[in-house]
Amino acid sequence: METVLRPLIVVGGSVVLTLLAGWLLDLLLRRADARHRETPLWGLLRRCRPPFLLLLCAALLRAAFPQAGVRTVYWPAIGRALDLVLIGAAAWLLIRIATAAVETVYARYAAGATDEARVRRVRTQVTLIQRAVAAVVVVLALAAMLLTFPKMQAVGASMLASAGVVGIVAGIAAQSTLGNLFAGLQIAFGDTVRIGDTVVVDKEWGKVEEITLTFLVVRTWDERRITMPVSYFTGKPYENWSRGGAEMTGTVFLHLDHRAPVALMREKLQDVLKEHPEWDGRSSGLVVTDTTPHTIQVRAVVTAKNADDIWTLRCAVREELIAWLAAEHPYALPRIATSPATEAPTPAGTGSGPGSGTEG
Repeated sequence: METVLRPLIVVGGSVVLTLLAGWLLDLLLRRADARHRETPLWGLLRRCRPPFLLLLCAALLRAAFPQAGVRTVYWPAIGRALDLVLIGAAAWLLIRIATAAVETVYARYAAGATDEARVRRVRTQVTLIQRAVAAVVVVLALAAMLLTFPKMQAVGASMLASAGVVGIVAGIAAQSTLGNLFAGLQIAFGDTVRIGDTVVVDKEWGKVEEITLTFLVVRTWDERRITMPVSYFTGKPYENWSRGGAEMTGTVFLHLDHRAPVALMREKLQDVLKEHPEWDGRSSGLVVTDTTPHTIQVRAVVTAKNADDIWTLRCAVREELIAWLAAEHPYALPRIATSPATEAPTPAGTGSGPGSGTEG
């Protein structure tokens, strides 16, 4: 009977103490979050409750079983399993704490910053650093788990001795992966592309939605996601419309008849722009840029504060100018002549048949 009660008491007591400690920790964090609304740190630290509970419970069980005098043939396996849980929970807790600290620093910086481009740059760097730290912690945790097995400790010396050769072979085999990894770090600290930037890659227009150490996600205007290796942005040319500022200049081309009222179109363009809040008022204009035997090419130039607004404004200007011309000046729209060609006149003094000559 005692061999059954002792394990139950140990497990039950550990679970009760763990839940009590978790409740107390959550209570303290909630009170701290209520008192310090200016920082999100305490609210973010509440996410650490699950790994904290797991770590505490595993530590209590690991310490209580030998002290309770419980002897079982399964103890070595139980002890090793608890060691693995301890290492995994500690790594999980460390990642959650680091994430909370990093997000708190970024939130404070973003709240006081006025330069949107710099905020996106810091966000990109923080995200990549956070992922790098998580990757390092996971690798170290896996290595510590492997070292808990006696056989792995025995071959540790030989593994270290051959680490140089293995590293060379792994570097050759994972050349593209390592290239993407270093490209991700270059993007993070080189400020070439940031989360939220508007880019054009492979004739696709969209915004950078996510940047990792190995790949980058671009969300297109029609809600598609394009996943690309980060090495693309360090080895090939691409358009970054947000680089140096989000303001943009857009053009609208119209092909019209030679009789089009260009002066009146300039006045109409100003009326159209005043009715659309997307226009930032920096610049506008309308000129004739080319001519053909049948039409002229008219270009309207407009400006907006970002890529989304410039696209909306270009479509609106194109639509309203064409509608205005169709209603007020239909002769200005291009047309194709379909009248039959006139026959050439017959020269004077020529006949039309065998008997057309004069008799003598």
